[in-house]
Amino acid sequence: MSQELFRPIFVPDELRDAVSGRAWLQAMLDAERALAVAEARAGLISQEAAEAIASRCDASREAGLFDPEEIGHKARATGNPVPPLSRALTEAVAEISEDAARYVHKGATSQDITDTAAMLVCRRALNLILAELDGIVAACARLAESYRDTLMPARTLLQQALPTTFGLKVAGWLVSALEARRGLLEVRASRLAAQLGGAAGTLASLGDSGVTVLGEFARELDLAEPAVPWHTDRTRISEVGGALSLVAGVLGKISYDVILMAQTEVGEVAEPAGEGRGGSSTLPHKRNPILCVTAAANVRRVQELSRTLQGSMVQEHERAASAWHSEWEVLSDALALTGGAAATIHEVTEGLEVYPERMRENLDATRGLLLAENVTTVAAKRLGRLKAHDVVEAACHRALDEGETLREELLKDPEISEVLSTEEIDAALDPARYLGSTGTFVDRALELYRREVLA
Repeated sequence: MSQELFRPIFVPDELRDAVSGRAWLQAMLDAERALAVAEARAGLISQEAAEAIASRCDASREAGLFDPEEIGHKARATGNPVPPLSRALTEAVAEISEDAARYVHKGATSQDITDTAAMLVCRRALNLILAELDGIVAACARLAESYRDTLMPARTLLQQALPTTFGLKVAGWLVSALEARRGLLEVRASRLAAQLGGAAGTLASLGDSGVTVLGEFARELDLAEPAVPWHTDRTRISEVGGALSLVAGVLGKISYDVILMAQTEVGEVAEPAGEGRGGSSTLPHKRNPILCVTAAANVRRVQELSRTLQGSMVQEHERAASAWHSEWEVLSDALALTGGAAATIHEVTEGLEVYPERMRENLDATRGLLLAENVTTVAAKRLGRLKAHDVVEAACHRALDEGETLREELLKDPEISEVLSTEEIDAALDPARYLGSTGTFVDRALELYRREVLA
């Protein structure tokens, strides 16, 4: 399979395992186990029967009693893996107790088990993604604090615009990562719910005990108990996809900032070094920002996958014809690729190499033109806004045409020298004096981090 070759490039082993076929299969068995336990608590089956069923579900975790690929091949006939898994589990339980085997999968439908398994798979993967996000925000907080006052050029439309600080750039990463993290925490805390509704969402086969079994089922799995079965209400799945897409977008932004800042002509940062990392098959001198490149590739795919999950919300009546089936692999991929991007950007931010001297060189590359706005503001107090704008603009054009600094042109300009002293011109051209609220914004981002993560 192509995934054996390509997937390790983009997704760490732990996350691959968390959404693997075996992880899904075990989650389905965990749901079957919880169903038997819940029905025993409700008095629908004996405790002994529940224990027999539970023992075979638990044994699969250690011994791998059921093969995902074999179950998958058999599932072609039924359109989902639960019927062949249920049959295999029944046969395994029958080896212990023929009586208990009669109660395997009692009252549930395939979608109950699959959707509940999806929630369990999501929870495990979200825990891993959140751990990586915690690492990212911690690293960003350290960078923002360390480089709070490190001057660099701010860029708009890829052109130098005004002075800023690297601390403020990273503070932007930090706040957006905190917001994305908040969304994932909310999904994990309140939107992962058990699914149990039976064939048509009525739990008719469980008689008067349906709601009791649902409550015990959810409690056993430590999932939320939904108000009603959600077979064709796919808001929960879509919210997971939306939260993942939001995280991916944040990670993509960080990726591209680092990629652009690591360009040879810019050279303001570099990814953490590693044996063979960023090498080229033909260019020995290259140090490509490959971590951010792979993260950005993941981001593109997650955003498309999220759209597929949102599109799957439109379903027919009490059971969907195909929309439900389209979710399983898409959800797994979205979780894996978001986690892969998060793990990669965690590594980048944790070990990012920062070059303040190069940032300052780039800031000075325009020979003072970056501070033209400030000079205009200062001169406008004596010349008026429009006059000051025209005079400074003309000085900028002369500086560009003649290869001079803006300072030299301003000092030579009679209209400017008449209203501004050399000291005032130098002060207006000092980037450290034209940072506005930069430091305050960095401090606010750090306070948000301390309040949300460290408190």
